[in-house]
Amino acid sequence: MFQLRHDTLCPVAKEEKPRGRLTVLLALAANLGIALAKTVAAVVTGSASMAAEAGHSYVDTINEVLLLTALRRSERPADSRHPFGHGTERYFWSLLVAVCIFGMGALFAFLQGFGALLGEGAEEASPLIGYIVLAVSFVLESISWLQAYRETRQHARERGQGFVDFLRTTDDPTAKSVLFEDSAALLGIVFAAGGLYTHQLTGSSVGDGVASLLIGLMLTLVAFLLGRTNRELLVGRQARPEVLDGMRGVLKEAPEVEELVDLMTMNVGTDQILVCARLDFDDRLGAADVERACARLDGELHEKYPEVYEVFLEPVPRDDPGLRDRVMARYGLAANGDPLPKNA
Repeated sequence: MFQLRHDTLCPVAKEEKPRGRLTVLLALAANLGIALAKTVAAVVTGSASMAAEAGHSYVDTINEVLLLTALRRSERPADSRHPFGHGTERYFWSLLVAVCIFGMGALFAFLQGFGALLGEGAEEASPLIGYIVLAVSFVLESISWLQAYRETRQHARERGQGFVDFLRTTDDPTAKSVLFEDSAALLGIVFAAGGLYTHQLTGSSVGDGVASLLIGLMLTLVAFLLGRTNRELLVGRQARPEVLDGMRGVLKEAPEVEELVDLMTMNVGTDQILVCARLDFDDRLGAADVERACARLDGELHEKYPEVYEVFLEPVPRDDPGLRDRVMARYGLAANGDPLPKNA
């Protein structure tokens, strides 16, 4: 197998780091101030939904620290124990964010909500303070959300993707986490305001409890979506379909290549793709010709797709039955192209 190594991070990854850090730092500052203000408002008003929102903001503050840790640790260069770098650290720490959102934020909101429904909450007082804190929080969260939205939209444009499609396929969980957190924070503020108003209007804590439960359900959904994204990336998700198709074109169109036998890709970090390809080269080529072809194909892949991190090219015979069976079986197909039985 021919390996062509690039120890430095690709230009796309380098460009994204400062931009992602700015988004996280802005969210951290906003969430910490908001959490303190909501705590005071929760104590003064006795509102369960306000307490749930205060807990939500504290969790978001912890999450930003985790995301900053993810950015810092994922930037460490490759070493002998981690030859593909530390890019997947970003997925691990972002997964912890999802766990914190549910384990701390959602469960605390559920606790406050059920307590209010069972009549365990304090009598609500001075709702005006709660409204003021929520209004200021909404403004601050909107600023943080706008920064995260702009960064995400810019990254989507750079990749030539639509906004929703980018959120579905992105290998950068940092900006996505902040965007989802801020979106949940804005919606949570609306729920808390509704709970305050309902309690003020009816004198019953039921509406306040329902608002807390809605906040918990919303945080559970956000935690699930973020957790699913990071699980796929940690398990080893392949490159985006359009990138895969483009790579196949580059390899198949090479004059020295008779057939692309197999192509495997995996995200080993944000904007870092590992490429492994098995190629059947023209039998008339000598070893030096194959080496030059591999070097040229490596350069073409890196030039066309800056997110390519490592390239491994393996010359193989296309008619080897054992290899063909293994390749086809990986995609659930028999050697003749028919689908394999489910119990196979």
